[in-house]
Amino acid sequence: MDNVNVDGVRAVELNYRVIREIASGSPAFYQSQTHLNSPKLGVLMPEAYREVAEMSAQCLSLFALELVQALDAVNTFTERELNFGWLSVYMPVWFLKEKRAEKNVLEQCEKHRIATNKICFELSDKLLAEDDGTAAAAIVNMRNRGFHFMLTDFGGNACPMMRLSNFNVDYVMLSPEVANYIGRDERSDSAVKSIIGFVDDMGCEPIADGVFNSRQAEKLHELECTYCAGSLAGKYMAERYVRQRNDD
Repeated sequence: MDNVNVDGVRAVELNYRVIREIASGSPAFYQSQTHLNSPKLGVLMPEAYREVAEMSAQCLSLFALELVQALDAVNTFTERELNFGWLSVYMPVWFLKEKRAEKNVLEQCEKHRIATNKICFELSDKLLAEDDGTAAAAIVNMRNRGFHFMLTDFGGNACPMMRLSNFNVDYVMLSPEVANYIGRDERSDSAVKSIIGFVDDMGCEPIADGVFNSRQAEKLHELECTYCAGSLAGKYMAERYVRQRNDD
């Protein structure tokens, strides 16, 4: 499973971007983004294949490949002396409902000699539609093993925010829509403050996505959001380009 290739190219290729601490500007975490290499369609971005893949068990096969590559990246980044709390990898909600979910990820971490607290599983807002308790329980069990969880795209127009209370995740990445409201007027800033406060009250760390200028970052920090991602923090890049910068 570690070396599944398509015409000599990795079937999946993870790129990475920095999530920065706003106050210091220092790298805090690395978020991955998976590119799917298709023999017929070329390189596909997540928005082009995720929804279809998650209609079947294909998403589980993809996750197996993504997890292995993410674990390898943790070792690579550590060897490069990069300072980071964790590296994220996308996990389909379907996987959380598998009986062997916890055991499978623990076995992979042990095989690659990676501490569980160096991995953050990134979950889409589809998680919020789960209501039978299986996914919620799996998250609790895996967090007890040291893994982190981050819910993404939170606070967008179609997001059922109140359902966050059902899931005990560590981090919540706010939808880029939230950052876009900053600075429009006083009411917009108040709305952003409310979302950040709500996430914090749920015991989660908010991470603002889609931040593209220092004015937004400064306002977010004022509103007690510690971390940001987006063009201001740094774009996604291939693993070989992820290096320590002089200003980091």
